Amino acid sequence: MKLFYSVVASLCLASVAGAQNIPKSCDLDFTNKRGPVNIVEDASGKRTTFLSGGVVAHCIGQGNTLTADSAEYYEAEARLYLVGNVHYTEPRATVTSRTMTYYQNDDHLHAEGNVVAVMSNGSTLRGPSADYYRSTAQRPLARMFAPGRPHVTLLQKDTTGRGRPPDTAHVVANTITMEGDSLVYASRSVEITRPDMIATGDSAFLDSAHDFARLMREPSVKGTGSRSFTLTGGVIDVYSRNRQVERVVATPTGHALSQDLELVADSIDLRVQNNQLQRAMAWGKTRAHAVSPDREIIADSIDAIMPGQRIREVRALRKAYAESNPDSGVVSKQRDWMRGDTIVAHFDSLAVGDTSSKPRIREITAEGRASSFYQMKSSKGPATEPTVNYVRGRIIDIIFEDRKVATVTVIDKATGVLIEPAAVSTVGKPAATPTQAKPLPPVKPPVIRR
Repeated sequence: MKLFYSVVASLCLASVAGAQNIPKSCDLDFTNKRGPVNIVEDASGKRTTFLSGGVVAHCIGQGNTLTADSAEYYEAEARLYLVGNVHYTEPRATVTSRTMTYYQNDDHLHAEGNVVAVMSNGSTLRGPSADYYRSTAQRPLARMFAPGRPHVTLLQKDTTGRGRPPDTAHVVANTITMEGDSLVYASRSVEITRPDMIATGDSAFLDSAHDFARLMREPSVKGTGSRSFTLTGGVIDVYSRNRQVERVVATPTGHALSQDLELVADSIDLRVQNNQLQRAMAWGKTRAHAVSPDREIIADSIDAIMPGQRIREVRALRKAYAESNPDSGVVSKQRDWMRGDTIVAHFDSLAVGDTSSKPRIREITAEGRASSFYQMKSSKGPATEPTVNYVRGRIIDIIFEDRKVATVTVIDKATGVLIEPAAVSTVGKPAATPTQAKPLPPVKPPVIRR
């Protein structure tokens, strides 16, 4: 029996964060010694010890407790096997299961059957089986490994001092590894659910102590606010504070989609507040591409300001190009376009409560070797032949009213041409020949990635 007790004592060594605080021995106290004990010794002198009728033990002064219906210790293998209603506690974790095996040589527990492991911060793992590696001098952080698609509930405590109850984040994956109280590694078919976000990917890493998460291999993040957004990419990083997502970054091949804006670029950085997008930035070698309901913009980088997830301003920097549908009433197979070193578009953001209408373009400005081509409905020619205006200058500023071009201002080195269609004759005769104008220079719009 002394051998058995010493083995169980080694099992119950306290696990703390720092290896220097780990006790080297455990004085075990059995509070239930009434069950039968059977010891069998083999030819080599190695013993197997069987206990039944309930096993209850703890390490004196260390807060550790072990309970089970029965136990078996195999001296030759340095293995302790616990059966029935197994319950193991230590300062850093509590593990319950139907059966549990303790491997003395590498200080770890293998639990099977309705495993529930609760960390000291309240985070919980549930699954069919789990391996718990206790904290030792060589392994400062305790580790939990769980296959079989376990479910982890992470508590997100309020750090604002307002006394709000904690939120929860749920992680489901084929395999989950937890290190210490805050690090979670999940692999294969990962699903993460938070009050403000739903995320998926083939693998993920979460650090709840620093409010950080990384999703890899076809990841996707979807905001759950009233105006939802979706972000996909090669790798997605999620930054949070005070239990709310503040920043989501996708790289490479980022793709962000919301009700008012679509962004495609090598890298996309979304800023979030109250579950709504507030700003979106995109850049990369393959250039950034932004699509709003009636226009498209491409540039080396794009910065979209959208408070309350309603687009207010879009800035396109370096080799910027924008194209849009012609004014209402204009029948044309061509789109209007504008180019310049920088393009800035301003929109009339509507009231937050109006979720059906789209923000209207109010003004668009191109700076630096600017040029533009736009079409207007002609009062003289047929509907299929609009008036065409092509201008160039250092700065071109276009003001819109009711989605139509109202004024065009060209500053410095202004040149251009206006072409109007011939007037339609009212007596069935051919229309008068229009005034000859300088032909449009050949301009080939850049290819836009969709």
